[in-house]
Amino acid sequence: MTRLLRYLTVLSGLAVFAWLCGLVLFVMTIQAISEPTINSGLAETDAIVVLTGGSERLITGLELLESHKAKKLFISGVHQKLTLEELIGNQKISGDLRACCILLGHAAESTFGNADETKTWMNDENYHSLRLVTANYHMPRSLMVFHAMMPEIQIIPHPITPDSVKLRHWWLRPGTASLLVTEYNKYLLATARLWLLQLWP
Repeated sequence: MTRLLRYLTVLSGLAVFAWLCGLVLFVMTIQAISEPTINSGLAETDAIVVLTGGSERLITGLELLESHKAKKLFISGVHQKLTLEELIGNQKISGDLRACCILLGHAAESTFGNADETKTWMNDENYHSLRLVTANYHMPRSLMVFHAMMPEIQIIPHPITPDSVKLRHWWLRPGTASLLVTEYNKYLLATARLWLLQLWP
């Protein structure tokens, strides 16, 4: 029994060490992500897809649409009762674009849900490329899931750097540290889920 306990203790220690190393690498990946500048040199896609979760994402999606970087903007994960006018509010966007080119997805409640409803919408529109707009810390998981569920679609990441997420000395900031740990754990769970789906589709 004592030998078994020692064995389990060693295994637990190794697991924690591996988890911590993975967390550090995950945060370093996020720190290396830079937010693209919206200019004439930015590549165009069929669609812009914004994943809800922060006002900066929506503002960026609208700026991309106004800059004619895609034909339409799809906002995924919108609350069921929220209308387009309520969501956009006083954001500067032309009436023509509001009427023709901004669509809301109300079905998604997770990143997998975002990918699923985006895939359905992309198929309906017969689109083959999208620019994915979400927060930098959410981008690794989002890209992984979107690529897995839409391997035939060209996906260009457009990460946003939220003002509230301070990556410098993140371990000294309880709010940011908690957010990054939670996102890292979600990334691991998403990886495991995709792996299981490959084994048992």
